[in-house]
Amino acid sequence: MTLRETTATTIEGARTELVALSHFIHAHPELGYEEFASSDAVAAAAESWGFRVERAIADLPTAFRATTGSGDLHVVFCAEYDALPDVGHACGHNIIAAASLGAALGLGAVADDLNLTVTLLGTPSEEGGGGKIDLINAGYFDDAHAAMMVHPFPEERLEAICLAVDHFDVTYSGKAAHASAAPWEGLNALDALTIAQVAIGLLRQQFRPEDQVHGIVAEGGSAANITPSRVVGRFMARSATRSGLDVLRQRLNACFEAGALATGTTLSVEELGHPFSHMVSDLDILAHYRDAAEAVGRHFFLDDEGGAKPTISTDMANVSLVVPAIHPLLMIPTHGAVNHQPEFTAACVTPAADQAVIDGAIALANTAVGVAEDVSLRERLLQR
Repeated sequence: MTLRETTATTIEGARTELVALSHFIHAHPELGYEEFASSDAVAAAAESWGFRVERAIADLPTAFRATTGSGDLHVVFCAEYDALPDVGHACGHNIIAAASLGAALGLGAVADDLNLTVTLLGTPSEEGGGGKIDLINAGYFDDAHAAMMVHPFPEERLEAICLAVDHFDVTYSGKAAHASAAPWEGLNALDALTIAQVAIGLLRQQFRPEDQVHGIVAEGGSAANITPSRVVGRFMARSATRSGLDVLRQRLNACFEAGALATGTTLSVEELGHPFSHMVSDLDILAHYRDAAEAVGRHFFLDDEGGAKPTISTDMANVSLVVPAIHPLLMIPTHGAVNHQPEFTAACVTPAADQAVIDGAIALANTAVGVAEDVSLRERLLQR
């Protein structure tokens, strides 16, 4: 039996447990940094298969490191398991966690043959907080030579355009008043946010193609007959690079300041989580992923046809700037739904999604096999 057959056989042998784990995480959606049941389930499964498990690493209760092997080439698989508000696992992190665990299990079966150290890294709060950045800052990627994961998506793609992103709240503080008897006594915080939103809407005419901003009203007042004295908007701003995002933020800040200036209210801005960077995929590792994914029946027609790459943001992008990394998109049938829709949530526990867990695990594990056997690539990674 070849090494690739061994990884695949090992993963197939754990199919029942991996699919059950995916379904468990899906049925217990937990928000970022609060994924107690999900992270424990993944860590416990790794422990049951003989991994050395460290829990609550980097002072994060829901982060963990599970390791097997002691070779010179260190491969990290990243497991995400946080959910979104209201729509649960509408980004398929249940599939990500199970596929990364399966990949670590499969690769672990041949770690001694390939002189590998294999790590499954439990990374909380991808949806905004940036748990991988916490782990970067704490040194948990310092000794890694390659980092990998797959992400469910309606299309099979080798990579996406990962935009740099900031998450932030803007708060306007004004003065309450009776909206009918004495409205002139008030300073309307909701008007301030409305003015800012209109200014941003007009500014979009001058956005560069890669620039984006979107937001919600998190707090908008308490009653229609009370002038709102406190209003909070939650925003995300994206651009192709960190430097481009810095320029965009300056222009957006002027819009928010305009709202405060026009209404006499006070503005404060709070940054949420870590800034996410743009991503640089390692093309040599990605080529091995393509071979491994095609071997399990995946195809990359859109990439071959030059189809426009989708735009996303992820803290795996920050990892890619410190460790050679890949973040390919793994297709699951969604019947027209896209990530972050309730219909996508439902698509993440279908039989096709369950097969994606196994396909993703085998593809990732055998990507690492290919990397380990590629003499020049291995040498390059070891020289980091």
